[in-house]
Order: sequence, then C-alpha cells, then structure tokens
Amino acid sequence: MADSSPAPRRSQQLSSPDRSRVSSFLSENRNTELNHQSALAAAQAEHERVREAAIRTFHDHVLQEEQKRLQERQESILQQQRREEERIRTEEALRAEEERLRALKLTVVPKLPPEPEPQPSPVQVNGSAAPKEPTQPVPEARKEAVSSADPSPLSPQQPNSLKNPFAQVNGTSSAQASSSTLPNPFKKTEPINQQTIQPSRGEGWGAPTPLAQLFSSTGPQQNGALGLSSTKPPVVADVDQYVEIHKNLKELRASLARQAKQSPPLKRRMGDMRRELRKNMGQLVGERGGNKTQAGIIQALLDESLNGSVPSELVDPSNFITDKREPVQGALRNEPQLPSLFLYLLNQFSKAVINQFINECGAQPKSADPIGVLTAQVFSREAYLWRGKTLIDILMAKFRVVCPVLFGYRGNEKTDQGRVRLGWRKDKSSGAFIPEQQHIDRMKGLGAGYSAIALRNFSNSKNTNPWPPSHYWTSMAKIVNTPGTEISNTQCVVLRAIIEDNEDRFVQFYGNAAIAALRKALVDFPNKAVDQKMPGVAGLTVMASMLKRDIGLEL
Repeated sequence: MADSSPAPRRSQQLSSPDRSRVSSFLSENRNTELNHQSALAAAQAEHERVREAAIRTFHDHVLQEEQKRLQERQESILQQQRREEERIRTEEALRAEEERLRALKLTVVPKLPPEPEPQPSPVQVNGSAAPKEPTQPVPEARKEAVSSADPSPLSPQQPNSLKNPFAQVNGTSSAQASSSTLPNPFKKTEPINQQTIQPSRGEGWGAPTPLAQLFSSTGPQQNGALGLSSTKPPVVADVDQYVEIHKNLKELRASLARQAKQSPPLKRRMGDMRRELRKNMGQLVGERGGNKTQAGIIQALLDESLNGSVPSELVDPSNFITDKREPVQGALRNEPQLPSLFLYLLNQFSKAVINQFINECGAQPKSADPIGVLTAQVFSREAYLWRGKTLIDILMAKFRVVCPVLFGYRGNEKTDQGRVRLGWRKDKSSGAFIPEQQHIDRMKGLGAGYSAIALRNFSNSKNTNPWPPSHYWTSMAKIVNTPGTEISNTQCVVLRAIIEDNEDRFVQFYGNAAIAALRKALVDFPNKAVDQKMPGVAGLTVMASMLKRDIGLEL
C-alpha cells in the first residue's frame, strides 16, 4: 500500500553478539602475566581431571579382570571337585562290589552230616549206576610187586584221556570216574611206633616226624595199574642237610672275601660278575624266547668262573650237596674239587632267584614261569654238573631256609618259635617280625616259584631234570599230612600257591592220581583244620570252587 510504512529489515531482527566475551580476547590485558597464569591453572585442572578419570577407569578395568579371573578359577575348582566326587563315588561303589564278592567267596556251605549206616546200594554216577567198590585189604603180592616212596610221573605214552585231563570232567570221562574211586593219595599208614612219632607240643611244633613225612599213597596210573607205595618214610637227614649246606655257603662267601683281599683282580672281577648276574636276573621277561640274551650272559659268567681265567681256590663240592657221589664215566667234571668262584656264583644265582620269586611273584604268580625256566636250564646244563648230577641243592638249601613249609616243617603262628619254624622273617632294623601281609606275599611268591621249578617237562630235552615233579608231590604230601590241630595259615597259603595256575601240568604228570591229590589238598585238608576262620583255609575252598567254574574240574 502506498500509505503504509516500509517493512523492517532482517538485520534488525538478529540479536547483537556478546561483545563482552569477544572483547576479552581483544582487550588490552589479554597478554598479561595474570591472564596467562589463570589460563595455565585452568588447563592444569582439566589435565588432572582427565588423568584421574583415566586412572579410575584403569583401576575399574583391573578390578573387573581380577574378578573375572577369580570366577574362572572358582569354576575350575568346582569342576575338579565334581570330578573328584564322581571318582570317589565310583571307587566306593567298586569297593562295595569287591566286598560283596569277597563275602561270597568266603561263604562256606556246611556239609550234610554223614549217614549213620552207609547202604550197599549202587551209587549213581552221572546218571548211570556204578557198583560201589568194597574196601578190601591190598594183596600181599601186589605190595611186593609195586613199591615206591614217591609216585613217578606218567610215561610219555599217556592215554588220550590224560593228555587232556579236564575234558568232559562232569560228563562220562574216565578222569572223574577214576578219581571218585581212587584211594587217598596222601593216606597215612598205621602208626609204626607211637612213642617215636609223637610230635612235640612246645612253643612251636617240632620238626616233621616220621609219620608226618610218610608218603604212602597210591601212585599214578602206570599202564593202567595203580602203584602202591611202601611204608618206608623218607630220610629225615636230607632235609636237615640243607641247613648245613646253607651254613657252608656262608663260609664259602667269607672265604671268597678273604681271597679277594689278597687278589685285587679277583675282587674287582668278582664284584662285576655278581652285579652283572643280578642285573640280568632282574631283566627277565615273560615272552617266549625273550630271555635268550640274559641266559647267555649268565651262562658266560659261570663258564668264565670255571675255565680258570679268574683264578680262585678249589673247594670240595660235596659240602654243598645232600648225597655222596663217586666219579661217573663220561661226566665232564669228575675231579674232586671245583673253583670256589664257580660255586660262589651259583650261590649268588640262587639268591637272585629267591629274591625274584619274593619280590615279583607274590602279586603275579605267572611271572615265576620264566624264572623257573632259566633256573632249570642253568642247573641242568651238562657243563655245570658234578659227577653227572646237578648242584641244585644249593638253591634248595635257600628254599629250606626261607620256606620251611615246603619241606614238612610246621609251627604255631602265635608264638615266636613257631613263626621262626615257618620261615616268618624278622626286620633287620627293628628285630621284630615283618607284618603278616608281607609274610603272606613272600610265601605266595616262593610257592609259585617252587612249582615253576619242579613242574618242568624235560621229555624233549637231552638234559636231566634237576628237580623232577616227584619233589613237588612230596612237598604237597608233607603239607597235606599235617594234623588238623597243627594246620597254620602259612601252610594253606603255600599249598594254594604251589597249586594255583599249575593244575593242568600237575595232572599231565600224574593223571588221575593228581586229581585225587587235588581233592585231598583243596577239599579234605581245609575241612579238617580246627581253625576254620583262617584266611588260608577259605582260600583253598574258594580255589576248589574256581576250578569247577573255570575248567569244569569238580573235586
């Protein structure tokens, strides 16, 4: 409109700037010292604030990391605890199962009382009627025809039923039928003289009496007939001679020590040979053919002691054997004396054998077999025979000292004298008897080792068996013939040790007579023990059950 006033300009609508703030920078005192100090103080304060914030942030981060690490550690510990708790629960359950298994093994079902009057009616054997053989006295002619102190092993031409002794035992096999009618293989004869055979009843029971040593039994089947032993007891002096041999071996060791003082080469070489022998004995393995190197080294050491390359005094070998020997035509060594170093090494070899049996075979009886193989190999080698016979009496003298039960000795385990008679070792440092479990482990190892030596088959070897199975039979008989009131836990442990894992070889040597012997050892012997609470008695009963379960041999 023409009369209206003009519109106001835009610049008039804008607010004017704060001239006081701008003017402060443009003021005249902006470069004064006071202004600079104020600005510096403000910057310093800001720097401190930022620094403190950074430090605080860093501390918070460190704290968070530490908390995280502690949480991870705690979780790891909790996981380990849960795993250990699970392991403990599993082991407790396993222990409970083992306890139940042991309780089942120790459970003994009482036998039925004997019938007041046995009926002469036929006895049922596996479903077929078999007439019961009446008890008749042995004809005098048969006694004169077959007489032996120990049953001899079966001839190589055995019947097929004896080559597989456990085949169809519960069926119609001849092994069970014959064993059911076999007489007692360890049955004692009538007392010869009660005054001479009455055992001592002192602190420890006496040495084996003539009655305890009687080995009158039915022998094994020979060409279909049972051999009957004579009533002549074995010579007691042979057992006692082992103690004398053991003393002579100690004197031999002292003699070699005196010789070593006078001969430095002998001292140095003798020590090296002893250490080498022990080292190789400790390296024996169970694999077939795995001990050829060790056997070769041991035989090389014995050969070196014999050929005179290491000189030593000559001694009479008759001081270390139980029999008297005369020169034999064709024998490699008929001379009256042998190098003392050779007999010393045989003694050290025997000592190493005993130690291996004690240390390794108590928990693992099967590990005794390679040791027994090497032992039989060394003592049967023709180069080491004296006048045609073995020198294994050196080893048996040590067996007699550490395990007298094998030679018919017995004693009361509740007395010191009885323990000594049983071979219960004393601790050298304290002089007290070793713990019972340690003693039991020693006896187990020695029993297993004795069987590994005595039950060796030499039918395919040109050498002669140094310790034939008849000694095994004799040792078993001397244990089994113990009266019920004198049976000890040590005897039961040794008896089981010589039988366990050796039943098949025992039966292969003695056939049906061995089955009857096993019945006597594992059934009759524990049943006649007065103290039925002994662990060894229960162990024999359990072993009879295991034979029935594992191989079908029902005793």
